Amino acid sequence: MAATGDTRSPRLADACSRGDLRRKLPQACVCRGFGFGVNWAGMTDLQPDPGPPLRLGVLGAARIAPPALIRPARSVTEAEVFAVAARDPDRARAFAQRHGIPRVHAHYDDLIADPEIDAIYNPLPNGLHASWTIAALDAGKHVLCEKPLAANADEAQQMADAASRNGRVLMEAFHWRYHPLADRIVEILSSGEIGDVLHIEASVCFPLPVFSDIRYRWDLAGGAMMDAGCYAVSQVRQLAGAEPSVTHAEARLRSPKVDRFMRADLRFDDGRSARVTASLFSSRLLSVSLRVRGDAGELRVLNPIAPQIYHRLRVRGRDGRRSERVPGEASYTGQLRAFVAAVRDGAELPTDGRDGVANMAVIDAIYEKAGLPRRGTGGPDS
Repeated sequence: MAATGDTRSPRLADACSRGDLRRKLPQACVCRGFGFGVNWAGMTDLQPDPGPPLRLGVLGAARIAPPALIRPARSVTEAEVFAVAARDPDRARAFAQRHGIPRVHAHYDDLIADPEIDAIYNPLPNGLHASWTIAALDAGKHVLCEKPLAANADEAQQMADAASRNGRVLMEAFHWRYHPLADRIVEILSSGEIGDVLHIEASVCFPLPVFSDIRYRWDLAGGAMMDAGCYAVSQVRQLAGAEPSVTHAEARLRSPKVDRFMRADLRFDDGRSARVTASLFSSRLLSVSLRVRGDAGELRVLNPIAPQIYHRLRVRGRDGRRSERVPGEASYTGQLRAFVAAVRDGAELPTDGRDGVANMAVIDAIYEKAGLPRRGTGGPDS
């Protein structure tokens, strides 16, 4: 075994200790024309736990790992964060000790090769998503990969192909989709309360003035559209239930090839339109919102990405005006439940590898329309 340290003794009675646990299963829902097939918000306790938890290994001691995986795994008893590897072994050991992770590997390759690990969580920089995800899939592991799925659509397609040929789950970590708020939005739109949808706007803007951050690095597939805008593109596509073309895009740059701000206008074949806005550093300091305009009203959402922190849904339609709050567990927790259900039960995912390819295709087209090269195409940022 290639582990450099195991911080606990072997478990002797997993099945007995977990025999009274309950697992969550998805329920089907009908969402006309909006591209959703599973109501993750409707998960309820139905059946006893089928056995030992899904063991996950973490590639890198990334800051996103605790909120996105480690803390959710404490609530999702069907999953266990079992091992971690980092470029700096000392950092990996410190990370494991801090978060109660039992096993530490010295190298990413060793983590992927560990026969006791069922799945890999990949929170590495964007430019490293494809290579390590494909390696994990080829090693027989399921993969939960952070967004954006890859540096470009070609890489995303290679990842989806690897998942298919190995019969493994590949999931892009668009956690917004796994909070009950997402299903509530779809429910309202499909009800016709605001009429036929005409236009969708999604904005993800937040200040990141630390220009040494990897999200500004060309060689690691950085940029505002990659880090923030991928959310906006995902929301527009999934709510429209269709793939758009890019009619216009404008970027403001941090360096010759890396955008700190991007705005793009989109159009669907049926005439509907959309706009996505992303920023890491601009005069638009903070805006995380969604707006859908119909021919009989409008829907607005403040913070559709992490609604467990705070959110507000406002509707003006045929039934008048109202404001709603949608309760539910954290979006990251719902995401982990969905991943486990896909691995264990073959449940469909709205953010699987195929969806990731389509999302990256729109992002590629936005960069090209803005006069910038696709990420991951090589060459210096000059």
